[in-house]
Amino acid sequence: MATNADPLAMMALDDLRVLEIGDERGAWCGKLLADMGADVIKIEPPEGDPSRQYEPFVDDEPHHERSLFFWYYNTSKRSVVMDFDDRSNADAFLKLVESADIIFDTNTYDPVGRLGIDYHQIMSDNPGLIWCTITNFGFGSVRDDEPHTDLTLAANGGFAWMNGYDDHSLPPVRGGGQQAYHTGSNYAFMSILTALLHRDATGVGQHINVNINASVNVTTEAGSYSWLVSHSTVQRQTGRHAGVAPSMPSQIKCADGRYVNTGIPPRRPAEFGLCYDWLEAEGLLDELPEAALLQVGAELESFSLADVFRGDNEELLAIFGAGREAFDLLASKLTAYEFFTKAQNFGFQVGVIHSPEEALEDPHFVDRGMQVKVEHPELDREVIYPGAPYQLTKGSWGITRRPPLLGEHTDEVLSEL
Repeated sequence: MATNADPLAMMALDDLRVLEIGDERGAWCGKLLADMGADVIKIEPPEGDPSRQYEPFVDDEPHHERSLFFWYYNTSKRSVVMDFDDRSNADAFLKLVESADIIFDTNTYDPVGRLGIDYHQIMSDNPGLIWCTITNFGFGSVRDDEPHTDLTLAANGGFAWMNGYDDHSLPPVRGGGQQAYHTGSNYAFMSILTALLHRDATGVGQHINVNINASVNVTTEAGSYSWLVSHSTVQRQTGRHAGVAPSMPSQIKCADGRYVNTGIPPRRPAEFGLCYDWLEAEGLLDELPEAALLQVGAELESFSLADVFRGDNEELLAIFGAGREAFDLLASKLTAYEFFTKAQNFGFQVGVIHSPEEALEDPHFVDRGMQVKVEHPELDREVIYPGAPYQLTKGSWGITRRPPLLGEHTDEVLSEL
């Protein structure tokens, strides 16, 4: 099977074996480990991981081997089927544990309880073992049995409050994708790497208790901190960071109907001059009566945005208003990509608002290797997957195998024990 991993390069984590036991809450953590070279063995029930049934399906044909959701989260892993209700599997499970460096689970299948195994005995017999549990509110929490979804965890932890629109008569929104689960998995991944460093230094493993709700809450930028320090509550803003104090709108519609995000430039004296130059280059000075204010802004000494947001300096407000009017005018004459490239040429930090698939097709993304081709011989086709947002000079990253078929590696793995 063709992969994007260099067969001659050492993978970053290729000396580790990981047992993944759980649902989609931890699948991202397993993918991060597997694509960095760890031998991640996904232990599934006989009916398969529930996410194998998630839409969308390849060619819109529902089947547990055709879920694009499952595919994305399970690259580079091996699949072993094990029925935890059959206690005759206890010996095989214990042998898997003995071969593993890391176990992570989402407290979904409870292999220890169902197989009649003593967790403390496992940790005693395997002192170097790292066992990470990813749960909604922390393993052992009185709330951990509450029904949940990614949406409810995002809302409960504070994500949803941070996302939405200037118009607060509209409800908060959840970010796309399973961001609460992703955040919990990211913290699990970082905690596991930290525990590995500790084990390398001491030879001792440990249990890691990851709380998705808390992971969400500590990833709300200054939201929680603003409350703890000053009892201030951040407010949602369209297309920009939530903040205690409102900031200027940053999304502008271009001539082709697409949007760009500009932040709040021009914001420095030199940028007001550059904005004037850009208008002049486009032949638009006569269409903006306030253009002269840009030249006034270019002559100012440095100032802070707080001076503007305070709202008591009429000259500054007029200059910033002229800058915003200039950007609106330029955008009305240019496509989003034209606006982006010309803004970059003039030194402004601007981005086109892409859909995820548009970003993946961006020439810069392609050049950075973000499109990874993986063969699916069972379908006789090659499939493009998103790559990694990082590159390693020592130790490679790569999708080493397509996502596994259900139980594809059961015999192979058990024969290795």
